[in-house]
Amino acid sequence: MTEEEIEATRAKAKAYAKEKGYVLNVDEKQLSAVLRGLARNKERLGAAYCPCRLRSGDPEKDRIIICPCLYHEQEIEEQGSCHCRLFFKKKSE
Repeated sequence: MTEEEIEATRAKAKAYAKEKGYVLNVDEKQLSAVLRGLARNKERLGAAYCPCRLRSGDPEKDRIIICPCLYHEQEIEEQGSCHCRLFFKKKSE
């Protein structure tokens, strides 16, 4: 996995966050770990599976945990961030 792949993953996450009105984790160390996990899963498994969730091994069942996963919007709404702590609710000004 190259730095370019990690940066491409960052750019994709950043664009998605902006589009949805979220922000990325401001803790660079934690953010980096999640982005690396996503890039590694994409490289090894063919899709950016959430690094914080267990895959069943069945690609059809596991589609729901490709980032952004099925659960992220509800988690952000209820807890302020998704399970991975990649996406956060924007603080109201």
